[in-house]
Amino acid sequence: MKRAAMLAVLVVCACAPAKPPAQAAAGLDCKTPFDALKARVLAQPLSAAPKDVSQPYRFYSTPNGQVSYLITEPDAPAHPAVMMQQAKDGTVVTTGCRYGDAGAYDQLMKYLDSLKTWRRSGS
Repeated sequence: MKRAAMLAVLVVCACAPAKPPAQAAAGLDCKTPFDALKARVLAQPLSAAPKDVSQPYRFYSTPNGQVSYLITEPDAPAHPAVMMQQAKDGTVVTTGCRYGDAGAYDQLMKYLDSLKTWRRSGS
């Protein structure tokens, strides 16, 4: 009896629809105006990191954690800018779109790149 019940469970599981593949994250098209690119990025199902009042930007991540976005806020020196970090083949690739001050954007890119090696203490 147990064997028949186990076979029935296996048959039901085998017939269950497969999970749909994860939706590809929106890439960055720097020819798109800042507000339109920001809207396109935020139209995705993303999780927002808690807002740090000392930081003039927001972080958002895809549900699978493979892609994160940084969007500057008006008081950021690098504003306006949108950046994206993608986990690929064991590395993190950072790209972005600069619409404002080049020097401030470069500093923000260096900061974002430095986060790749940051580790929580005690982990």
